[in-house]
Amino acid sequence: MNLSLIRITFLCGFLLLLCPDHLVAANEQTPEIKDIIVTTSDNNLLLFATVKNCFTPEMLDGVKNGIPVVFTYYLELVKTSSNWLDTTLVESSVTRTLTFDSSKQEYHIAFSDQDGKVVATGNLEQAKQLMAEINGIKVIALAQLVPDAPYAIHFKVTLKKGSLPLGMHRLLPISALWDFETDWRTIEFRY
Repeated sequence: MNLSLIRITFLCGFLLLLCPDHLVAANEQTPEIKDIIVTTSDNNLLLFATVKNCFTPEMLDGVKNGIPVVFTYYLELVKTSSNWLDTTLVESSVTRTLTFDSSKQEYHIAFSDQDGKVVATGNLEQAKQLMAEINGIKVIALAQLVPDAPYAIHFKVTLKKGSLPLGMHRLLPISALWDFETDWRTIEFRY
């Protein structure tokens, strides 16, 4: 083996040891949607889901420093067909916005799908759970569905730097680490 190749290999290994943050970042899990449930109430089709691995330490530090975190949940309901011409019945999105009130030492979570409802808590774990869970989003009225027809719900979650206050993304280059978008998840069912 060439001596210069050995030196380069040793140098690269040494540099990796000096920069453990890069190794940790490579091992972090990516956000993903879990526990998707489609069910019905007396009048509506409902969706439940949980997003795992959706918070980073940088995001939580940003919230403590006044930067809101906004998750946008996108869903699409289609009536599927064997001839490739699916019919889109619903396209919608809901948001969860997390802010921190430093004077009260409380986290506030705003729910766009619940008439602007805001929940306050001093518990970070509870705030993270409220942000990461969708509990019973009304997708469509059951009266609009055809019995025993095939349907599919496509669902994903995003967090973009555009959710930061105006101009903040230019001042905080680390905010690029906040961006995530889960893969689309599809649940097929018959009503």
